[in-house]
Amino acid sequence: MPDTGKIDRPFFEEYLATRLGATREDVRKGPKHGVDFGVVEVGEHALVVATDPISILPELGYERAGRFALQFVLADVAVSGLVPTHLAVSFDLPPEMDDDEFAAVWRGIDGECRDLGVSVVTGHTARYEDCSFPWIGHGTAFAVGNPDDIVYPDGARPGDALLVTKGPAVEATGLLATLFPDQISLSEELRSTAQERVDETDSVRDATTAAAAGGVRAMHDATEGGLLGALHEMAASAGVKLVVDSAEVPVRPGVRETCDALEMDPWRATTGGTLVIAVDPDCIDGVVDALEARETPVAVVGHVEEGGGVILDEKRTEPPAGDASWPVYERLLAERSDETKTE
Repeated sequence: MPDTGKIDRPFFEEYLATRLGATREDVRKGPKHGVDFGVVEVGEHALVVATDPISILPELGYERAGRFALQFVLADVAVSGLVPTHLAVSFDLPPEMDDDEFAAVWRGIDGECRDLGVSVVTGHTARYEDCSFPWIGHGTAFAVGNPDDIVYPDGARPGDALLVTKGPAVEATGLLATLFPDQISLSEELRSTAQERVDETDSVRDATTAAAAGGVRAMHDATEGGLLGALHEMAASAGVKLVVDSAEVPVRPGVRETCDALEMDPWRATTGGTLVIAVDPDCIDGVVDALEARETPVAVVGHVEEGGGVILDEKRTEPPAGDASWPVYERLLAERSDETKTE
């Protein structure tokens, strides 16, 4: 198991895959590495379920931080193609977080839920010693819909086209430029541009838009492990090979410059907001047009073949061993701490 970040496939297979409690016939899709959600049959409907940590970054401003945190919880359900409908949330608040700060976080979450039509159905909120930012709870998102409308992350098939929205390191660029503005060697204009990427970490609306256009066979959001990690997870879960041309992948303003300044590999850095989508070749135009109507950058970057793994620019790649942004974050945090001690 990595020291930080998500577990890898071998850990999942050894410790989790064969110990999943009781076997129930209504579980249509259970836990699988690289698959974002589970599915339970409820009569003629399907209940899509996903759970994720809640990360609150005070530097974003508490209300904005609440919206930001919720997007990642809802995204794992939205890539099913169904619109998120319900939310359960649990907070383990640090003692130093006061009532007004929590109220601002909750305003952000409530506002985003109202915008998306999501109802909060249950939860738990408390303060506990030794809890600390940014990880202060967990959320479980649900979507209720027609089981035939579900898009599975492991549904890619040979012959499908591969689409990518927004590109690599969107989240990492926006967060690091916002959290450590004075420690990154960028011009004021570039720094401001990089910080704007924080507002592009929503993939919920893009996922449901793409699915509604038709012909989507698989979707996966690129979070920990970055875009390359998402490609490997999609390939491994479906048992296919993905062939990608990096020159075709969108790159948002400020990403290259920030990653260069931080010596961070953008392809392996967390990039919430970016989707990898496998599409029936006959339906490419419909999906692209629908996303572009939302002003979402998207491009056809490759295709799916029989086999396994990810071929990037005609070279076979290995799955990322961790996320490239974590050591950069820890280094910048240590540098800030050292500067504070010397003042």
